Amino acid sequence: MTRAGLSLLVLAGLTPGIAVSAADVPAAATVAAPAATSAPAAAAEETSTAPATLPTRGMDMANVEHIYGAPLQKLPPVPEKGTPKHPPITRWVYPTFVVYFEYNHVVHAVIKAHPFKNNDG
Repeated sequence: MTRAGLSLLVLAGLTPGIAVSAADVPAAATVAAPAATSAPAAAAEETSTAPATLPTRGMDMANVEHIYGAPLQKLPPVPEKGTPKHPPITRWVYPTFVVYFEYNHVVHAVIKAHPFKNNDG
């Protein structure tokens, strides 16, 4: 018998090694496991505007557009083409997140922050 099994028997007021029937076990000895919930699912319910997943590092532009649809805005690469020693970084803006590409591959995807409220007046 495992250590956990012995602990349950002792908590239930039973002695290990003695035969018992289900009728002998007090109702308090029955242990209900808590319902399994996942933190990401609970967080997704709270922020329904954020996507369930963001584009992952290494995905290419075509794949991102296929999975997440066309962005609201495709900003041109920075720095401009032909600048030595600096890869072009392109930014795509979606309603709830922004994706940064180096050449044609994702390097970062960031959820947009909520804008500050204007409390003037």
